[in-house]
Amino acid sequence: MNERLTQISYSELPDSVRPLADDILKVSSAALGGPYNALLRSPDMARRCFDFLDYLRFRTSVNKRLNEFAILIQARISNAQYEWWAHETIARKAGLSDAVMKDLQLCKRPTSMQEDERLVYDYCVQLSLNHRVPDALWQEAVDKMGEQAVVDLTVLSGTYVMVSMLLNATQVGIPGGGAWPLEVLDPIEIRQRLLG
Repeated sequence: MNERLTQISYSELPDSVRPLADDILKVSSAALGGPYNALLRSPDMARRCFDFLDYLRFRTSVNKRLNEFAILIQARISNAQYEWWAHETIARKAGLSDAVMKDLQLCKRPTSMQEDERLVYDYCVQLSLNHRVPDALWQEAVDKMGEQAVVDLTVLSGTYVMVSMLLNATQVGIPGGGAWPLEVLDPIEIRQRLLG
């Protein structure tokens, strides 16, 4: 698969867009690559997405380990190679275990999740694959995480569906031509495996 968009360089950006690029470069491990390469083609939207993602990644009420776990769940559901590649290291640094990530990478319900991870897994998988959350699961999430964190988690999940779609539509590859970290699976198989 070839990437569908050529990489934008900082020098070719209009002066009006460079402050946004500067903000991106402060936080992005991929410089102006990854989703930013596509988003910068629509600068007004890119600014709004960047500000939104900044909140969801760095200012959310959801614990960093759980936040990154939710992002990896979306990457696995969407076969989003770059998203998984970019967030696996971040999730590890945030304290998500290799065992949990490995099971998820293999599209299996992780067997060694902590209780808060189990709750995030169940919530995100139900929301993403069924587009609903059962009453009991909703109440458990609110009771254990609080309303703000559940709302933040819900919006994070939906936002990373958008990021996955953008990365997949533009066929963003792994930097340096690296191997894909995820086996590409049919959505029906993903659903069966993750819902158990």
